[in-house]
Amino acid sequence: MMMNAESLVASAGINLGLAVVVLTLFSVLKRQPGNAPVYFARRIAAGEPLPLDRLRPSFAWILAAFRLSDDDVLRHRGLDALVLLRLFKFGIKFFTVCSIVGVLVLVPVNYTCRQGLTRTKVSYSTDSFTISNVGRGSNRLWVHFTCLCFILFYVSYLLHKEYKQILDLRIRHISYHRHRPDQFTVLVRGIPLCTEHEARGCNVDHFFSKHYPLTYQSYQIIHSEKNVEELLSVASSMERKVKKLQKQAVRKCNFWHWISSKFQPNAADVAVHEETLKGVYRRIRLLQCENVLKQKELPVAFVSFKSRIGAALAAETQQHVNPLLWITELAPEPKDVLWNNLVIPYRRLAIHRIAVFIAAFLLTVFFAFPVTAVQGIVQFEKLKKWFPPVKAVQLIPGLSSVLAGYLPSAILNGFIYLIPFAMLAMASLEGCVSRSRKEMKACSMVFYFLIGNVFFLSLLSGSLLDQLGESFAHPKDFPSHLASAVSAQVNFFVTYILTDGMSGFSLEILQLGLLSWHFIKAHSFGQETKKLPYLYGFPYYRVVPIVSLAILIGMVYSVIAPLLLPFLIIYFLLGYAVYVNQMQYVYEIGYDTCGQYWPYIHHYIFISVVLMQITMVGLFGLKSKPGASICTLPLLVLNILFNEYCKIRFLPTFRHCTIQIAKENDDRDEKEHIEGIQESTLNSYQPPWMRPVGFDQESNSLIQPLVSS
Repeated sequence: MMMNAESLVASAGINLGLAVVVLTLFSVLKRQPGNAPVYFARRIAAGEPLPLDRLRPSFAWILAAFRLSDDDVLRHRGLDALVLLRLFKFGIKFFTVCSIVGVLVLVPVNYTCRQGLTRTKVSYSTDSFTISNVGRGSNRLWVHFTCLCFILFYVSYLLHKEYKQILDLRIRHISYHRHRPDQFTVLVRGIPLCTEHEARGCNVDHFFSKHYPLTYQSYQIIHSEKNVEELLSVASSMERKVKKLQKQAVRKCNFWHWISSKFQPNAADVAVHEETLKGVYRRIRLLQCENVLKQKELPVAFVSFKSRIGAALAAETQQHVNPLLWITELAPEPKDVLWNNLVIPYRRLAIHRIAVFIAAFLLTVFFAFPVTAVQGIVQFEKLKKWFPPVKAVQLIPGLSSVLAGYLPSAILNGFIYLIPFAMLAMASLEGCVSRSRKEMKACSMVFYFLIGNVFFLSLLSGSLLDQLGESFAHPKDFPSHLASAVSAQVNFFVTYILTDGMSGFSLEILQLGLLSWHFIKAHSFGQETKKLPYLYGFPYYRVVPIVSLAILIGMVYSVIAPLLLPFLIIYFLLGYAVYVNQMQYVYEIGYDTCGQYWPYIHHYIFISVVLMQITMVGLFGLKSKPGASICTLPLLVLNILFNEYCKIRFLPTFRHCTIQIAKENDDRDEKEHIEGIQESTLNSYQPPWMRPVGFDQESNSLIQPLVSS
């Protein structure tokens, strides 16, 4: 299938126009004070001043994003945020160099390969600039092989450099934030019942006092919270209602308020609601009493240690001959803990993982139907044969170009937008003990989903549909079939990058759905809602895999279709500016794993490089250049060896707590005479259902905080 220049121009024009309109609209709307809860949610929550100025559109935020230093991001947003921005910078660096090589070397080689092409064919097809224009057996293919070698060594250099730098930043970041409670705390699961006292809590104390007498400090057993959480939900709803009624009661009495009071509850109704709320609080206190909690102990506890090295040794050591008992790991940050998942027994986690895998697989399979339908629009000539009424589209000039150029990628991106949320919900069922682990799991699920559906299925449902049976019958021919399909689907992936980049990033910063909901809510539920910020955690699970897919597409087409690469530079530049703005003003950085997203990103890029090499092996074979195919195989082996080296050299420091770093941080505290950190560690891991409940001081009601007894 030849690249249709008209479809490509239509897609580029629509996406560029939409991006300009949306970014201009954003630059105006963000300056309106009424929209501050949407565009400055993080600043409102932090109590910081807002840069508001009515009706003065400005694009200065784009330049400001590129002036932001890595140190500022690391200091104010954490290492995970910096890792994401380094992913965008990686894309900018890599595709800038590849674009220079592609435009200056590969494009002239491809374009001048066949002098016999007619002017008409060249003017209506951009295939002349791709490797498809190179004849079979041409010695010019060695130029492509040389560029492939350069790209592979360059990406390996960048990956090694980034891995090393982020590892150094991780060590510095851990040392800088060495007073975090998770560095002194171990999560223990699979706690057996104490046969002497019929309790698990005392068993924790006995076990760690015996095996870690010098470093063990204290423990906090986790209890079943179902009834308490239900009552807390009821109490929270009733408290909001009581506060609203109290505000209505203290309003000044004027004519309009007198009229409205005829339809509002009187003071007696407020007192009844207050008394009911007090009753709910008393029931919560009763369930929070120590005697009641002892009957609801779970085989899970947070154990604190006097030193970081003590916690590290306990977390990295098998505690019992039975590996299903006394399972230890370093605790996540207190704000990162998923308390509800701690209820799931450790022995059942394998079943949860299998169920989640099956659900994700089924979602991937069922998603094949919309992807195939989208590809039917791309294959416009085939669509006319399957559905003759579509021929009417050709009666409107230019509409077929829009239909084949922009509409498929727009529909596909619309479907894909929902996938990360579905995968995140599935990952929640797996039993992850922290939100960061859940989102990392969702990250991988989304990435493999995108590879299966957006990349491979787009190829299969396009030009490979007729060869699918042959591919299964002859697996050794897979590289050649993949190469044939990749060459034929250049047009679709160019439009996908344009839509996901220009339109997708522009709509991300506009927050159209949230802005619409804010407008409806503010004009339907009263003025109070206008000041409440819409604060959400940063969606790593959505951004990382989609950006990684863009890198995969760019990798595969870096030698095949170099004209795709300049679009990717724009993609990463705009994405970087957008997400710097979102980190500064919109999203809350809810947790910091000290850079543990980078090993996942490295793995995604490694898969991209492997697919690029397999594709080039097949493509050189299709072009009757077996020597180039054979020479590419050692490059594939070298890439795998490089990845194994990175896993041995860098990955363990991300997965495990280093005893050396823990000891150095302990020594620094001792040298600086810093004490008392460990004493408050367990207080940070108090479950939300154990917090004191009652009216606040403004409500003039007497409800004292709970003291366990």
